[in-house]
Amino acid sequence: MATALDALIAVHGTRGDERVDHAQLAMQLQALHPQCYGWALACCDNRREDAEDVLQDVYVGVLDNGMRFNGRSTLRTWLFGVIRRTAMARLRRDRLHAVLRATFAARIDTPAPAPSPDHAALSAELHERTRAALGALPRRQRQVLLLVFYHDLTIAEAAGVMDISLGSARVHYDRGKKRLGTLLASERP
Repeated sequence: MATALDALIAVHGTRGDERVDHAQLAMQLQALHPQCYGWALACCDNRREDAEDVLQDVYVGVLDNGMRFNGRSTLRTWLFGVIRRTAMARLRRDRLHAVLRATFAARIDTPAPAPSPDHAALSAELHERTRAALGALPRRQRQVLLLVFYHDLTIAEAAGVMDISLGSARVHYDRGKKRLGTLLASERP
């Protein structure tokens, strides 16, 4: 009876690094398969389909020599580590996809309430005042504030983008916030 591992070995067993004895590797993988499958099940909370997918990814990686056994431990220990890391990466990816699907589904399914004309006018006025106040700031103060507030960077990241020291970025950030607050307060009706 042919297994999925047999099919993988048939396809991938002749590729890759010539230093690897593919026949020996195939025999070792065959011998370890039941244990690897049990470990993959444990790492995937007993979800058979996920465990099979994880093993498929691991075996393809091993047989294509993308994942290399360096001999510092036993092959079984190394494979179990690869299986665990692959299962964890798959779990993280699946959780992220679920969150993104839920987020985008909520955005698509929930229509945004229409703003009142008064709210829209006030929002447009505030936006214009803020844009004008930012334009009145010195260039470096304006840049660090834009990077931090509009592009969600940290001050350290903004310093890297601007190619200035962290201390300099902090000074520009602090002075820019104070000056922006003063400009916006003086323009209030």
